[in-house]
Formats: sequence, structure tokens, C-alpha cells
Amino acid sequence: MADLSALTLDAALTGLRNKDFSAKELAESHIATAESANASLGCFLKLTPDHALKAAAESDARLAKGEARPLEGAPLAIKDLFCTEGVETTASSKILEGFKPPYESTVTRRLFGAGAAMVGKTSLDEFAMGSSTETCAYSKTVNPWRANGSNAALTPGGSSGGSASAVAADLCLGATGTDTGGSIRQPAALTGTVGVKGTYGLCSRFGVVAFASSLDHPGPIAKTVKDAALLLGVMAGHDPNDATSLDVEIPDYAAAMGKGVKGLRIGLPKEYVSDGMPEAISDLWKTGADWLKGQGAEIVEVSLPHTKYALPCYYIIAPAEASSNLARYDGMRYGLRVDGEGLVPTYEETRAAGFGPEVQRRVMIGTYVLSAGYYDAYYLRAQKVRRKIADDFAKAFEQCDVLLTPATPSGAFALGEKTDDPVSMYLNDIFTVTANLAGVPAMSVPAGLSADGLPLGLQLIAPPLGEQTLFAAGAALEEAAGFTAKPERWW
Repeated sequence: MADLSALTLDAALTGLRNKDFSAKELAESHIATAESANASLGCFLKLTPDHALKAAAESDARLAKGEARPLEGAPLAIKDLFCTEGVETTASSKILEGFKPPYESTVTRRLFGAGAAMVGKTSLDEFAMGSSTETCAYSKTVNPWRANGSNAALTPGGSSGGSASAVAADLCLGATGTDTGGSIRQPAALTGTVGVKGTYGLCSRFGVVAFASSLDHPGPIAKTVKDAALLLGVMAGHDPNDATSLDVEIPDYAAAMGKGVKGLRIGLPKEYVSDGMPEAISDLWKTGADWLKGQGAEIVEVSLPHTKYALPCYYIIAPAEASSNLARYDGMRYGLRVDGEGLVPTYEETRAAGFGPEVQRRVMIGTYVLSAGYYDAYYLRAQKVRRKIADDFAKAFEQCDVLLTPATPSGAFALGEKTDDPVSMYLNDIFTVTANLAGVPAMSVPAGLSADGLPLGLQLIAPPLGEQTLFAAGAALEEAAGFTAKPERWW
């Protein structure tokens, strides 16, 4: 039998329905692959073979009766930011070590209810704060890709680096991620996978450990655009447990892929052109525009004039919301507790021991910008800039149907290369944060290789609830790019 772990999600679902193999065989293949690779790649904080095999047995019974659900028998990886009932959920932080949620997140409940099986919980930057998955308190996650002629360990990006690395290395058929400033799209671009965040509120945040509540977007990381469409179609939907959840009908995203881009206007934001942009990135961006033009799209230049303020705006709002959200971790009810001589010392010592340096940095920044005397100067002003950025997108979408931009400013960089320079690390999100600030849907599609053989992605951004257009353009871009490269197996 062929290597089942090399299948795409769509091919695996077809094979299961055709009885080419069983859900048990599919699960066992991915369990074995994940177990053998994890020591080298560090994608998983916890493997859950029992969960996967139990779900596979149920799927085989359903398949035998012709009662297959949309994701029947699909082994998936779950970012350790999603609460999974009875299974440890740490957000890659010591402060939540040993926490086993008594409930299921809405997204994972939907996935498991559609027949998916959980291979394991994937690593991430602590509380999703990072762009390289190096702030994880438990493990070092490595990109399965290596540069030509080098054995240097590379980052898979972040914060959803464990999910992206697991998908790229064929340890699962797809994975969940969260995107607060690019944490799905950036790791997808660096690992040659597809990453999608929907419109804000499309996927419920209930049961997802909060970083910045007005910016957090759950979404899928997958091997292909169609696989991402299949996953998002199950993950999305109204949830009364989430006050920001959108009560809208969820269309068939996979069906929208066949629409193509003929007649669509593709916008190229002129502000995304910079003197320091690497030639490989600018060339790929131009090539991507040519591909879509060749399929009948019209290319137009648009302006997003407040783009230059996006990063400073984001790094005020996100830490402010993190400061508020993370105040709940006090050692009183769950997770780590370090007893001090009194209540306040217990709080202080628990947080000092439980939060890593990057989380502490962002909490301190967030507390500062929310403090008396600084709130108006920083937080309130950042919210006004955010409104301007959202207005920029609204005006741009009057002139075009979807935007095309680079996904990242470079390919994967070496582990440790940017950890001593937070500003350099934050710049990895330069092309992605605007979509979070505006709450619009966006997708990263693998489109080529750098000179040293590393994957590079292009980003598509659509208007609010424009996911069908996003997937139509994504499918066209994927077809034109013909990206079939895989990392050479060294692990």
C-alpha cells in the first residue's frame, strides 16, 4: 500500500469512501509517522494515539453503513491553544501546565463531530506570542525544510509553527491554527503549506485560549487550497457561546474554487513595495500577478495609505488586550501555583515563574499603554489608526475584488537568528497584520522556491465575508504556481 500519510485530505477522504483503505489504517499511518518524526521536528507537545484510534474505529463503522460525515476518518493536528476536553491544553506555557479542560472548544467540537481524529496537540509560541515558535516553554519546533547544502535548523514560523511543520512533514492531513497578526499565514508561507484566516467572527473563539480578543482568528493549515476549503467549511459557523460570532450561512468553499478569476480585479497595494524588499519576494509577487492576469483577471494598483502604521498600531492593541486577558492566570484556580507570603506575592511569583520572557514583555507593554495618563496617547490613538486601516481596505475593495501581496518578507530563517532582536522578529508580520486589524479574510498560498530552495508564499486578501472569492483566487494561483515541492526527508 502507498504511503497514506503523503495523501492530501481530499484524496484521503475519497480513498476512505472508495474503501481503498480503512480509517484505522489511515490513523495508524499518521500515528507512526508522527511518533517517528516528533523527536527531530518537535511539532507535537502531546501525541494522542488513543483519541485517533477510537475516532477511526467509529469512522470505519460509519463508512461501512454509508453514513460518512464531511471529514470522516481524517487525522488532524490541533494547535495547543484549542481546549480539548480531558486532554492537556497548555498554550505552550508553564502557567497552564497540567490543565485539562472540562469542555471542548467549538472549533474542535465541530471537527470531531464531522468525523476528524486528533493525532496530537501541536506546539506554538507561548500564548501565540511570536513569529518563530521559539517562545514555546516545552520544545523546539523545527521546519522540515532545509536550505540547499545546509543542515541548519530553520524556524517553521509562528505562532502556529507546530501545526505548519506537522502538515508540511505529512504528520497529519491538516491542522488548526490561530492568526492574531499572521500566525497562520506566515508559518504556512515558510513551510510550503496553505493557511487561511476567515473574516473575524467566522470561526468561533469559544474554547480558544485568548491572546488578543479583537484580533484572534481561528483557521486551518492544509496541504492544498481545496483541503483548506474543506476544513474551513466545517470549522466556521455561528456559535452563541461567542458574542463576536457571525450568524451567517456558510457556503461551500470548495465549490467556489471552480469559479476562476476571469473578470476579477486583482489589486496590488503600492504601499507594499519597499526599497528593502528582497528581489526574490518582489519577483514572485510580479509573477503571481502575471499568472492571474493570464487567467483573465484585471490587475489594478490600489492604495492602503495607512499601512506604514499597521505594525506599531498592532503592537499597542495586541499587548493591551493580552495584558487584560492574561490577568486571569493567578495561580488560584488552575495551572501553575507558586505560593508566596500572602496573596499578592503568590500572584507575582506564579506569574514570574509561569510566563516566559516574551509574554512578560508584551504584558508589561500592554499594562503600560492602558495605564492612567497613557491610555489616550497610545491605546485610544491606536484604535483610531485601526479604523483608518479598515477604511483603507473598504476603499480599496471599491476598486478591486481581491488583493495580492507577498506573504512574508523572506523565506524561513535560522532558529535563534532573531530571538535577541524583538523588532526584527516583529517585522515578519509586516504583510499580514493589516488583515487582522481590519478583520478581513486572507490566505497564504505556496508559490515558489527561493534561491536556496526554501518555500515562498503569496497572500490573497478579500473583503469581509468574501471567502468564496478568496478560494476562487487561491485555487487559480495554486494552479498557476504548480507548487509540488516537498521537503527532503532528513528526520
